[in-house]
Amino acid sequence: MFHIHRSRLYPRNLYTLTKNHSSRSSFLTPNVQNSNSHTNAAINSLNKFGFFSALTGLNSTSPNVSPSKSPNLVSNGGHVKANSFVRNYCAGKNGEAGSGEWTEDIEYLDESGSVIYSGKGIRSVEPGLDDHVMIGGLKKPILNASAVAKIVEVVKRWKWGPELETQLDKLQFVPNMTHVVQALKIINESDALLSLFKWAKRQTWYVPNDECYVMLFDGLNQCRDFDGIQSLFDEMVCDSIKSATQFSAYNRVLKYLAKAEKLEVSFCCFKKVQDSGCKIDTETYNILMKLFLNKGLPYKAFEIYETMEAAHCSLDGSTYELMIPSLAKSGRLDAAFKLFQEMKERNFRPSLGIFSSLVDSMGKAGRLETSMKVYMEMQGLGLRPSAIMYVSLIESYTKAGKLDAALRLWDEMKIAGFRPNFGLYTLIIESHAKSGKLDIAMSIFRDMEKAGFLPTPSTYSSLLEMHAASGQVDAAMKLYNSMTNAGLRPGLSTYTALLTLLAHKKLVDVAAKILLEMKAMGFSVDVSASDVLMVYIKDGSVDLSLRWLRFMSSSGIRTNNFIIRQLFESCMKNGLYESAKPLLETYVNSAAKVDLILYTSILAYLVRCQEEQNERHLMAILSATRHKAHAFMCGLFTGPEQRKQPVLSFVREFFQGIDYELEEGAAKYFVNVLLNYLVLMGQINRARCVWKVAYENKLFPKAIVFDQHIAWSLDVRNLSVGAALVAVVHTLHRFRKRMLYYGVIPRRIKLVTGPTLRIVVAQMLSSVESPFEVSKVVLRAPGDSVMEWFKKPIVQQFLLNEIPSRADILMHRLNILFPTSAPEIRSLSPPKPLISAKAV
Repeated sequence: MFHIHRSRLYPRNLYTLTKNHSSRSSFLTPNVQNSNSHTNAAINSLNKFGFFSALTGLNSTSPNVSPSKSPNLVSNGGHVKANSFVRNYCAGKNGEAGSGEWTEDIEYLDESGSVIYSGKGIRSVEPGLDDHVMIGGLKKPILNASAVAKIVEVVKRWKWGPELETQLDKLQFVPNMTHVVQALKIINESDALLSLFKWAKRQTWYVPNDECYVMLFDGLNQCRDFDGIQSLFDEMVCDSIKSATQFSAYNRVLKYLAKAEKLEVSFCCFKKVQDSGCKIDTETYNILMKLFLNKGLPYKAFEIYETMEAAHCSLDGSTYELMIPSLAKSGRLDAAFKLFQEMKERNFRPSLGIFSSLVDSMGKAGRLETSMKVYMEMQGLGLRPSAIMYVSLIESYTKAGKLDAALRLWDEMKIAGFRPNFGLYTLIIESHAKSGKLDIAMSIFRDMEKAGFLPTPSTYSSLLEMHAASGQVDAAMKLYNSMTNAGLRPGLSTYTALLTLLAHKKLVDVAAKILLEMKAMGFSVDVSASDVLMVYIKDGSVDLSLRWLRFMSSSGIRTNNFIIRQLFESCMKNGLYESAKPLLETYVNSAAKVDLILYTSILAYLVRCQEEQNERHLMAILSATRHKAHAFMCGLFTGPEQRKQPVLSFVREFFQGIDYELEEGAAKYFVNVLLNYLVLMGQINRARCVWKVAYENKLFPKAIVFDQHIAWSLDVRNLSVGAALVAVVHTLHRFRKRMLYYGVIPRRIKLVTGPTLRIVVAQMLSSVESPFEVSKVVLRAPGDSVMEWFKKPIVQQFLLNEIPSRADILMHRLNILFPTSAPEIRSLSPPKPLISAKAV
C-alpha cells in the first residue's frame, strides 16, 4: 500500500492506497470493505476536501513535490518493500520504460481500513505539455478555475523575481491568456501584476489583450505608480504597432494621467496615441481639455480641441463650461461664439458663467451689439445678471464713448439692487468729466461721496481739470479745497490746469498762493511759474507779467531766458523802455547772447522814437546788448581820425564778420533798419556805403539786373523806405556812369517798387523832373529819355549829393511798416551820438 499524509486536509487521518483490495492491514475493519453505501460518500468527501485536486497536483504548493523515499507498501504477506516510485504521466512519458496505462484498480481506504472508493488511478500531469488529466481511461480537461487558482497561488507566494518565473514555468498545465486575465482580476498587488504580465509576454501563447492592459493600468493607478503607467504605456504602443490592434486602454491611461495633473506626460502620451492612429473617446478629450484649462494653459486645450473636432467628437456640458470662457478670454471670440451656438443646438443650457464671459469679452473687444445681444438672451432665459456683468457692460460702453447707454445700464444696475463699486464710480465720473458733461459728473461725484467712497486723486484731477478747461474758477477752487482737506495730494497736471485757469482769469494773488502750496508739496515749480508768466505775456498783460516776475524773484523761483526775452519784447512793444532795460540786463548776465535780430529790433524802435527821454532809454538799451553791431554803429558815427580808416573800409570790415549761412536773414533786416536810421539822420554818404557793401556781399543779389541793351532794372520791393531811396539814388548813379562813359544805352529802364514804395520813389524823382512814368508797381522810362535826363546838372548834383526829400514822406512809409500811434512830423536833425563821449 502507498500512504499519503495530508496534514492540512486531514491532520489526524492516514489514507492507504492498495492495488489489491483483498490484502489489507490487520487494523482495518473487515465488515466495511464491500459497503457500496460508503462509496458515494467517500467520493463526495474526496471532492469536498479537494482530494482530487491534490492528486492532480493543482493545489500543491510546488509541482515537483515527490513522495517519500520509503513509502509504505503492503504486500500480500504484510511485509514492507522498499520499491522505487514510478510516476505515470498523462502524456505517456513514464520512467523505467513502464507502461503509460493503469492495469489495476486502486482502492481508497479510510483510517479504519474501510474502502471508500475503488477504481483506476489518476495519472500525473507533465508541466508545459499536458492540458488535461487522465482519470482511468477518461481524459478530463483541467478546469479554468483550477488553473487560475493555481496561478494566483503561485504569484501571491513568490510575488516577483526569477523564482516566481521558475515556478510559473513548472505549472502542470499549459496556461492561456484567459487564465492570465482572470488571475490579474484577483491579484491586487501592482508588483505581482506586472511580474505575471511580463512572464506571460515571453510565452509563445501570449496574445496582446486590451482587458489585460486595463487591469494593469488600474492596479498601477491605485498605487499611484505613474512612472510604471508611462513605462507600460510605451509597451502597449509597441504591442499596438506590432499587432495592429487598437486598445481602449489608451483612454484609461490618458484619464489617469490627466486626473493626476501630469501635464507634460499626459500631453506626450496624447500625441503618441494620436500618431499611432488610435481612437480617443469623447470623455478622454474632455478630461484632457479640463486639465489644461484648469492649469491656465488654454492654447494646449485649444490644440486638443482642434484634434477633437477633426475626430468628429463632441464636447460635454462641463467642457463647454470651461472651453467657451477660455476661448473668449484668449480673444478667440468667433470660436467661442460658435461653441456657444453649438451648445444651444445640442440642448445644453448655458450657465451664467458662459454668458458673463461672452458679455465681458465681446464688450472689451468693442463688439457691443453682440455683447448686448447675449445679455438680452440671458435675461430671456430667466437668468439674473450679476454685479460683475453690469460692471463689465458699463465699462465697455463707457470706454467706447457711449455714455448714454452706460448711464441706462447704471440705473438698471441700481434698480436691480447692486451697489456700484469704487472703480465703477471713478470710471463713470472721469468719463463724463472728460467728455465735458460736468453736470452729470458732479452729480455722480456727490453720490459717490454719499456712498462713503473717498474719490481718488485721479477723480478729483479729472473733474478739476475739466472745470478749469471750461473756465469755471469757483467750481475748480472748491474741488481743489475739498481735495486738500481730504488729505489727498494733487498731481502736477492738476496744479498746472488750476494755475493756467487762474492765469487766464488774471487772479495773480490766488495763483501765487497755489504756486507756493505746490512748492510746499515738493514739486518743482519753475516750469509751472514760467507757464503762468507766458500766459500773461501772450495775453499782452505786461503789468501782470512784471508783477508775476517780481513775485517769482522774491520767492526764489527762476525762469528761462526765452521767457525773459519774450517779456522784454512785450515791454518794448508797449513802450515800457524803463522796465525793459533790467530785463535785458538779466538776459545778458545769464550768459544769453543777444543776436542781430534782437539788436535790430531795438534799433527799429529807436528809428521810430520821437521823444528825447525815450531815445535816451533806447540808447541805454542798445548799449546794454553788448552786441558787436552796437560797436559798429558807434564807429560809424565817429570821424575818420577816431576810426583810423575810411567809412567804406570800416563798413566792409563789419560785414565780413557776419556768418551769412546762419545770419543772412538777420543781416538783411539790419541793413533795412540801419538805412532807415541813416536816412533819417541825414547820413546819405554813410547810407550809400552800407548799401554798396550789402550789394557786394550779395544780400540783395536780384535787386539790379542788366539785360544788355534791352532793359536795365532795379527791384526795391523787399527793401525798407530808407533802403529803397538809397538804392534808387545809388543805382541811378551807376546807370548814369555806364551810359555816359561807355555809351551803352538800353531800350528802357524800370524801377520795380511795388504798390507801397511807388509813391515815395515817384515823389523823390519828381522833384528833379524825371522822365519815369508811374504805373501800379513799376516806374519805367525809355533809355534815350533817361540819357538826356542824366545830362542835366541838377540831376548830377542830385545823384552825387543827397536825397532832396521831405521827412514826412519817409515817416509816412515808416508808419505803414511799423504801425503805432501816429507820430508828429519831425524834421531831420543832425546825427546824435549813440553813446556818450565818455563811453567812447
